[in-house]
Amino acid sequence: MERVVSDASVIVKWFIEEEYSDKALELRNKHINGEISIIAPELLYYEVLNALKYSRLFELEELKLAALSLSNYGIKLYSLKGRLAENTVEIAVERNITVYDAAYVALAINLDTVLYTADEKLIQKLGEKYENVVIHISKIP
Repeated sequence: MERVVSDASVIVKWFIEEEYSDKALELRNKHINGEISIIAPELLYYEVLNALKYSRLFELEELKLAALSLSNYGIKLYSLKGRLAENTVEIAVERNITVYDAAYVALAINLDTVLYTADEKLIQKLGEKYENVVIHISKIP
């Protein structure tokens, strides 16, 4: 089964209807149906829940349900250690991006897969060097 990295900008769209939510839900459904396996750094859940909290669209009980829902999707999470940690900081420094964003990119590179994101600024900052690794969600096949 193909593994793909997905960042918080995509997973948030499972809970909030935004531009490209349809593509994010396609990705989720492929994961649920076993066509692909979504993987991410451990920080994914923190970032998603933080975005949902600060969207002010969710009451406490709804946030709790979102937290439970996230854990039930079975997204495989990776710890930031060893080679992944080294590659993460290298990318963060080289491209002047956050360590958070670099962790997703490094995971995709380390596992020879792609990162799906809705973060257009990230894609711009990464430039051509990473264009085959970091794919905008609108281009999900």
